[in-house]
Amino acid sequence: MPSKPDPKTAMLQLIEQVKQELPLTEPAHFVCGPEGSCIGCPKKLLELVDSELSYWETAIANGDTPRLGDISRFGKLCKNVRRGLIRSGVL
Repeated sequence: MPSKPDPKTAMLQLIEQVKQELPLTEPAHFVCGPEGSCIGCPKKLLELVDSELSYWETAIANGDTPRLGDISRFGKLCKNVRRGLIRSGVL
């Protein structure tokens, strides 16, 4: 039976999954559409995820270890942003 990863590994795995599933590297999605045309601003949602992702990559590189609550909150944020991007037609 495989053991659970340590918190640092779990956060890094979550970060990699987010990078694969969300269009964080596509500049076309970081532009706001015409006023009143979007349901949940894709630009703001992606910027929020990108800033959290950058924070955790830097924190882990500096030796910080995320807690289980941090992993859970980041995962929930990404799940909700993904749902918003689907609603607005980005995904």
